[in-house]
Amino acid sequence: MKVDHIAIAVNNLDEAVKEYQKVLGVKDVEFEVVESEGVRVAILHLDNSRIELMEATKETSPIKKFLESRGEGLHHIALETDKIEGETERMKENGVRFLGEIRPGSRGTKITFIHPKSLHGVLTELCSHPEK
Repeated sequence: MKVDHIAIAVNNLDEAVKEYQKVLGVKDVEFEVVESEGVRVAILHLDNSRIELMEATKETSPIKKFLESRGEGLHHIALETDKIEGETERMKENGVRFLGEIRPGSRGTKITFIHPKSLHGVLTELCSHPEK
């Protein structure tokens, strides 16, 4: 596994993108709406990873609830695996709890989230990118 991205919840995506671009000198930014998660995402491409800024697009979005209870900030880290189905089964056998099943994510990925209680309070996403 490797770190795929760091996800940050923001109130205003356009403002946050401008700030991150200015501070980090990032020019390569990709935008996407992930309807299933109720978010609009800006993907900032770094040399060795990505930062994903996330803004809620509907009241029922988990990001909306996160922002209301905790404010802007680190939402989750994402770990990439080639075999998400096998990894989730292995982790379940070791007592890891998940928040839902494997489902579609941004850019054609398969994703699932590990419950924060399984990793000392850190929400962690597992993702598997489509084969090229």
